[in-house]
Order: sequence, then structure tokens, then C-alpha cells
Amino acid sequence: MTMNWLELFPENVKQLLLNLPKDVLEGLEEVRIREGRPLEINTGGKFHFVSRNGELILIPDEAYKPTREDGHRLLDLISNHSLYTMEEELRKGFITIPGGHRIGLTGRTVLSGGKVEHIRDISGFNVRIAKEIKGAADEILPYLLDTKRKRVLHTLIMSPPQHGKTTLVRDLARQISSGFWGRSNIHWPGMKVGIVDERSEIAGCQRGVPGFDVGPRTDVLDGCPKAEGMMMMLRSMSPDVLIVDEIGRPEDAEAVTEALHAGISVIATAHGSSVQDMRGRPGLAGLVDNRMFEMYVVLARNGEGRSFRLQDGGQRTLQTAGGRGQGGDALA
Repeated sequence: MTMNWLELFPENVKQLLLNLPKDVLEGLEEVRIREGRPLEINTGGKFHFVSRNGELILIPDEAYKPTREDGHRLLDLISNHSLYTMEEELRKGFITIPGGHRIGLTGRTVLSGGKVEHIRDISGFNVRIAKEIKGAADEILPYLLDTKRKRVLHTLIMSPPQHGKTTLVRDLARQISSGFWGRSNIHWPGMKVGIVDERSEIAGCQRGVPGFDVGPRTDVLDGCPKAEGMMMMLRSMSPDVLIVDEIGRPEDAEAVTEALHAGISVIATAHGSSVQDMRGRPGLAGLVDNRMFEMYVVLARNGEGRSFRLQDGGQRTLQTAGGRGQGGDALA
């Protein structure tokens, strides 16, 4: 397994991570660095502190505590020694780097006109490690197909953060574009897929070229606001399927509606634990109430692994199934 993401970290932290057991290191999902406070990791959905010897512990007082120098070095590395070029990312509170890895930032916010201008005195980092798991969509994809009309159903995928939405849509893009249709007997050719990747996480582009395998017939708009990007895709790239991550604003919903009316299949993700949660969000309530989505996929995660629930546009449950466990499961 390639772990180039280890080069993100200052030497002190990098060596502690390298001392972790191999299965823990390969399963890392998050590394949380907080200046002067315990180094924490998330592996397999479970959180642990890391000792000064690189051991997993539960007692925070015995953990390694990153220094100010560690934080400054990390910020220098993730900004490629040029923090001023990342002002827009700092305004959003995160930086996405090549490979699709996303680093959340905390510190002191500087306001302008009542809005966040940027973050300074950065002292907290959450490094979310992006992973490509081919086959993550195998079990779910067959349920998202309209076999009579040979099309992909309009689908909304929901879960709380860090439950596998992005990994799932990444593999959906790959399979739909390649003409692989999961655990089904379907043999359709691949379709044209358009990805609007505002946070650069789905495709992990570097200089516009996807770092992940998102399929041979997939076009990516990287770093583009979702609503504007969806309209650009419709006008210029004529996709059969449009994929977008983390919708939620009213303008996102308007763009999704426009795409649906244009005859494009839409696969989108959103934060939430149920369709009812979507009704509580002004930007998404209309999409639910007007049955704009034909299928809902609700992802869940617990100590036993991951599971999913499928509901149709009328919110009737069609299928509930578990994942394949934690280490190499389908919905990582």
C-alpha cells in the first residue's frame, strides 16, 4: 500500500506513526494534531492516543503532545512552503492536497464584514486520509439502476461525516464510466460521467489530472463550486451521469433540479442520518418533498463495521445490508 501521505507530517510525528502496527497504519483514517495536547488517531472508526513510543493508548496524559514547531512544520509542508497562496482554503477552514487528503484547520478566525476572512494562529489540524477502495460500490450499484430504461437512478447518499460517502461515489464513478455494474448480470457499455469536485476529494486531482481511478469516460471539474460546476458540466460536457459531493445549499438544490430536468442522472451526497434529516435542511427539503431523488442510500457505521439502507423516492425501505467488516470493508 502506498502511503505517500506520511510525508505530510513533521519528522517527530511521522516517526511515531511509522512505529504503529502495520494494520493500524494502513487503516488510518484521521490524524489529529493539536498543539500542546495529545496526538490522536482514528483507525477503523476507533480513536486512540499515540504515546511517545508510538504505541496506542487510551490515557491522554501519557500521549505525545505536538509542539508549536510541529504545527508550524506541518503547515509549511501542506501549503508547499507558500501559505499566502492558500488564502481561499484558509477562509473555508480546510486545505485539500494532491491525493484527495483533506486537512481541517482550527485557530483564531479573522473577520471582515462579519464573515470569516481567514484563520490565523493555526494550532489544530485534522488530517483526513483519502483512500481508494475498488469494489466499494459492488453491493449497492445494482440497486441504483433502472434496467428497463437502461439508466442510473437519481440517487442521494447520506451519512454523518467519515462514514464512506466519498469513497462510495468515487467507486460509483469508476464503475459507471467503465461499464462495470457491481454484483449484477448487466452488461451495458460505460457511460459518460461528470464529477464536480469542489473539495478535490473525489478524484484527488493534481494539476487537473485525477489521482484516483474514476474511470475512462469521466470528466472532472476540480475545485469548482458545486452549483456553478453542475451548470458548466451540463453546458459543455453532456454527461450521462453527474456526480457531486456534499450538497446542502439552496443553490446546490437548484442546480440538481436543473440537471434532473435536463435528463441527466444525478448522484449526490449529503450529511445526515436519514431522509427526515434532509427535510430539516432548507436547501434540501424541496428535493425530498418533490421526490426528485428516486433512491436514497443511508450509510451507517458501528463497532461491527458498516451497513447501508436503501429507500425509494417514497421513502419505503427496499434493502438493508451490512458491509464486509472494518479492515477492508466495502464502505471505507
